[in-house]
Amino acid sequence: MENQTAIIIPARYGSSRLEGKPLLKACGKPIIQWVWEKASKVPMVDRVIIATDDERIYNACKDFGAEVEMTSANHKSGSDRIAEVAKRHPEIGYIINLQGDEPLIEQANIELVIKGVKFDDKADISTLVREIKDEDEVINPNLVKCIFDVNNYAMYFSCSKIPYERNVGKTKFYGHLGIYGYKKEALFKMTELPQTTYEMAESLEQLRALQNGMKIKVAVVENVPVGIDTMEDFEKFKAMVEG
Repeated sequence: MENQTAIIIPARYGSSRLEGKPLLKACGKPIIQWVWEKASKVPMVDRVIIATDDERIYNACKDFGAEVEMTSANHKSGSDRIAEVAKRHPEIGYIINLQGDEPLIEQANIELVIKGVKFDDKADISTLVREIKDEDEVINPNLVKCIFDVNNYAMYFSCSKIPYERNVGKTKFYGHLGIYGYKKEALFKMTELPQTTYEMAESLEQLRALQNGMKIKVAVVENVPVGIDTMEDFEKFKAMVEG
């Protein structure tokens, strides 16, 4: 079947904050399985593929029945990893890059990302944002902010507070959620382009796309999926699902 929609989940064993994160278990299931099961329930998706460079993750995914592929260990980003997989599958036309550490992401959010890239001819990429209502979050450099135009196309992403408030109370602030949808050609183009000045300055890969004139469609969501970055995050998730 041509122009399939695929969720590709990049999964690395190494992590500066939580080594072996994808294989940590809650209710007897590794985190990567929780994410895979959530992705597999999305009706708009034709297939779900886990992309990893680690045999331990590969074998664990095989054990619970996932489609999983080995990739190069030299990739600098998740998008490079999913592009390697996508190039093996000419039948895939739309790719969703779902992080392997967000087991609580809602199906409706994934569907919004798919619709943003699949049903908008102008969009090369799609993603999600949510309104920030806490001033501490607005100024937190670990939360990426996004500004977008009246047609919901991203104008810029930054670790800084954007826009600058010369007139306080005249705008809302939006935080970026790290899930992307790509038209296949857009993913290949972005990963083959050299790094840009804004990307290198902010360490935000999506700025490479914007600086090269690509369009990123943004959808605003209410709920905020909690990612697992630390052992504390994992313990909270484990307590939540194990009661």
